[in-house]
Amino acid sequence: MLALFRRPLLALSLLCLSALVLQTHTVRAAETERLEAFLEVTGFDVALESIRLSADSAPQMLGLSADDFGSEWSRLVSEVFKTDLMHDMALEILSETLSDDLLAHAADFYASDLGQRLVVAENASHMFEDDSLKSESGTSIIDGLVRIGSPRVALLSALNEASDVADSSIRAIQEVQIRFLLAAAAAGVIELQMDEPDLREAMRSQESEMRTAIKTSALANAAYTYQSFSDAEIAAYAEALAEPEMQKVYALMNAVQFEIQANRFEVVAQRLSSMQPSQDL
Repeated sequence: MLALFRRPLLALSLLCLSALVLQTHTVRAAETERLEAFLEVTGFDVALESIRLSADSAPQMLGLSADDFGSEWSRLVSEVFKTDLMHDMALEILSETLSDDLLAHAADFYASDLGQRLVVAENASHMFEDDSLKSESGTSIIDGLVRIGSPRVALLSALNEASDVADSSIRAIQEVQIRFLLAAAAAGVIELQMDEPDLREAMRSQESEMRTAIKTSALANAAYTYQSFSDAEIAAYAEALAEPEMQKVYALMNAVQFEIQANRFEVVAQRLSSMQPSQDL
């Protein structure tokens, strides 16, 4: 009788467990769907994909060129910087860190007419592979604006300041470089002449020059990216980015982007240990 009595309880427990699993799966699916929509509406999915374009800077940190590795480099980049992999990494981090309120705030702005036009322009700029041409074009635009005394230069500067929270670019670039060099040293690719604290101090000593270079480059990039927008629209965008909620969103997105970049560069360093510079014949 006791065994018979337990069977309905066991069946009920299994039914409740199945319902709980189904509910959990449904909640996670809905959360993933919301995050997927967030990545698309903000253009952050394309920004993540563009991380691949930064890969060629890795050999440069070692005093080499991507061309030194021939066709092997292209294969390495395609394997390490897989779009789906970086996309999933972003979803995992954002699911742990991005609150519903912040997600809704950013999504509401970028879903607007101005927001969607900005995303189209930013996506095109992110995936424009000729950085030299983009920089030259942007610099020419800035030079022209300066000559006529246009207030647009100040607006673009304000926009850049609003989107780069607390000098995050400098700290992030330094961290990417340090993690890559340490990983390369650990893999036996290079031999560092200084330990990590000294390496960090050496990079900190270059912050002033780096800050100037980043601001100049970012201004030219903004001039190129937003050339089709009016002064009023750029001012409205800068104002939107300066809001506390958007500052938090951008700080988080910057952190996610650079964490993924650093992670992928570490993998590149590990893989380089089995590669030798070569030249295609």
